[in-house]
Amino acid sequence: MLCLDDTDLALMRATQSGLPLTPRPYQTIADQLGLHAEDVMSRMATLQAHGVIRRIGVVPNHYKLGYHFNGMTVWNIPDEVIDTLGAKVGQLDFVSHCYHRPRHLPEWPYNLFAMVHGKSQAEVDQQIKVISELLGEDNQGHEVLYSTEILKKTGFRSGGLIAIPA
Repeated sequence: MLCLDDTDLALMRATQSGLPLTPRPYQTIADQLGLHAEDVMSRMATLQAHGVIRRIGVVPNHYKLGYHFNGMTVWNIPDEVIDTLGAKVGQLDFVSHCYHRPRHLPEWPYNLFAMVHGKSQAEVDQQIKVISELLGEDNQGHEVLYSTEILKKTGFRSGGLIAIPA
């Protein structure tokens, strides 16, 4: 069991809205908390290793980057090949995230989700075609759910939790 101390909680509060957009974000956080940057990085690595922090990564605003055509593609593929095909789809450079989700039959037969982004409808259509060709005969149908607005993306919100089971 990992016991979180006051410094861990302060670190999580300081990063819950994301890392600061500075040339040295860990140093910026360290300065705010009266720590060394190495301590911040070490603590964050420990929190991640224990599952307190799931991941550290970039969450771009696709609209501000000019990608106004964003679609969650959903695919119906045989369950026995989902790991193999999902890994291949997830490696495509235009897929920002790809994951397996349970079907909800009979209304929702889709079990593979892959988010694509493009600067035009034609670009997204081409990306969907590439995924379809990659899936080949295992593609038993798909839909595309297009974004109509960007949702607020937030990180961890601290509560009363002070111990995390290992």
